[in-house]
Amino acid sequence: MVTSFIGDSPPIRHLLSLVDRVAKTDSTLLITGESGTGKERIARMIHEKSNRCRSSFIPVNCGAIPEGLIESELFGHEKGAFTGAVSQRAGRFELAEGGTLFLDEIGELPLPLQVKLLRVLQEKVYERVGGSQPKKANVRILAATHRNLEQMVRESQFREDLFYRLSVIPVDIPPLRLRVADIGLLVEFFVTRWVLEGRGEKVRFSADAMRRLLCYEWPGNIRELENLVERFLVLKGGEVVEERDLPEKLLRTEKEPVSADPIKEGMAPPSLFSGALQDISALLDGDGIDMPAYFAQLEKSMIDKALRRFSGNKTRAAAFLGINRTTLIEKLKRLEGNLPEIP
Repeated sequence: MVTSFIGDSPPIRHLLSLVDRVAKTDSTLLITGESGTGKERIARMIHEKSNRCRSSFIPVNCGAIPEGLIESELFGHEKGAFTGAVSQRAGRFELAEGGTLFLDEIGELPLPLQVKLLRVLQEKVYERVGGSQPKKANVRILAATHRNLEQMVRESQFREDLFYRLSVIPVDIPPLRLRVADIGLLVEFFVTRWVLEGRGEKVRFSADAMRRLLCYEWPGNIRELENLVERFLVLKGGEVVEERDLPEKLLRTEKEPVSADPIKEGMAPPSLFSGALQDISALLDGDGIDMPAYFAQLEKSMIDKALRRFSGNKTRAAAFLGINRTTLIEKLKRLEGNLPEIP
C-alpha cells in the first residue's frame, strides 16, 4: 500500500515538494517535528519514492530499546557474544540491506552508540557484536527526532560531528496548529478509513464543533486528532458530533485559528515585534531616518524572537521566517556584534 500524507495547506504542499526532491537522492536526512506530526509516515514516503523502494524499509525506535541491547539490535551479534546469545542474529542494518533504515528518536541514542553510527555513515561498514569481520552497509539512513539536537550538542548530549552527518538535508514537519486548513481533510480521511475497516458508523461534525477543532492547538498533533475522531466513531456512530460533545480541553479557549503562515498572511503575532522597535510612523514624522539601521534592527528582532519561539531550533525558525537554514545562519553571523543602533 502506498503511503500518503493528507493535506493541501501551503506548509504541506512545500513539505511534499521537498519529499519528492530528496527522495531522488541517497543523502542522509534528518526529519524533525513535534510528537505526532507523522515523521515515520514521511520517512516511508521518501523510501517508496526512492530507488531503494524495492528493498526493505526498517524502522527502529532508538528510545524504545534498552541501552544494553541497542547495539545488538542495530548491528546484530555472533553466537556467544554475550550471555543469552545462543545463535547468530542479524541486526537492523543487515535487514535493511539495499533499502532504508529509519532511526526514529535519534536523540535518545546513547553517546557510545553515536560513535559507532558515525563510523557507519563515514566508512559504510559495521561489525556484529562479538564479531571481527567488517560488513558493508548498503543502506540509506533516515533519522528523526522531536528534540532540539542543536541544543543537545551545546549541552554535550549529542555528538556534533554526528549531527552534521545526519542533517545533510533537514526536513521539518509543521505542527497541526500551523496547518489548520488541513483539519477538515484529516477528519474526513480518518472517518472514511475507519468506516471501511468496520470500526464504526460514519459521523459528521457540526459547524460549531468543527470551529472548535480549528481553534484548538493540538499538542498531540495528528495522532491526537486521529484518536479523537476514532472515539466519536465508537460513541456517536451515525450521529452528528455537536460542540457540547467535545472534550473539555477543546472548549476552554475561545480564539481564532492559528495562521499557517502568519507573516505572509499579514497576521504576525504582535509579540513578534512588541517593544523591539520604535513605531515607524513616529520615525517618519521626524527630521530623517537611518533606513539601513532601522531594517537591520528589524531583521535582528525578527530572528531573535523566532529563535526564542522555537527554542533555538534554527531549522524551524528559518521555516517560520520564510528563509532557508543556511540563509538564517549567514544572517546571524552578519548581524552578531555588528548591529547599528537606531538613534
